[in-house]
Amino acid sequence: MIFLELFLIFLKIGAFTFGGGYAMLPLMKQEVLLRGWMSEEQLLNFIAVAESTPGPVAVNMATYIGVERAGVFGAFCATLGVVLPSFVIILLVAKFYTKYKNSFIVRNCLTGLRPVVIGLIAAAIIELGYGVFFPNGIDLAAFDFGFFSSLIIFVLVVILAFKKVNPIYLILGSAGLGIISGYAEKLLL
Repeated sequence: MIFLELFLIFLKIGAFTFGGGYAMLPLMKQEVLLRGWMSEEQLLNFIAVAESTPGPVAVNMATYIGVERAGVFGAFCATLGVVLPSFVIILLVAKFYTKYKNSFIVRNCLTGLRPVVIGLIAAAIIELGYGVFFPNGIDLAAFDFGFFSSLIIFVLVVILAFKKVNPIYLILGSAGLGIISGYAEKLLL
């Protein structure tokens, strides 16, 4: 039954989130935590891994969660569930978009979806940021070495991203800085 549950949960996630992988993260997080499939810390760690590996983050997340819950066939069911709605929708859009792209309803529907997509992505960023910078909640103890090293890495990556540095270098550099930060924290404590 876990296979059907994985398929249906990820089908729902794929069907009701517009804007790609990042827009799916809030619903994916809610569903995964609600079912106790992994802890919030595990989820945040894997989001970092899923973002650093080739392929869409939502597909990587679905595959990982599926394999963690039910092995290879679980990964297949979760991945199929998350991609099937997009696949069907893009087939329908491709078939009818040219004919209806100037339709008042279609134009305004797309206009209405844009801010929702941005809002969902912003919500994912805020939620992920909170989990990265304040994993144990906000208090005075939260402003420790880990907070400041994460903040420095974040600011550095944002600056370099605006300077159009290749994202591969940013990912590899951030991983390296994270390792160095971890060793430095051990030496200081």
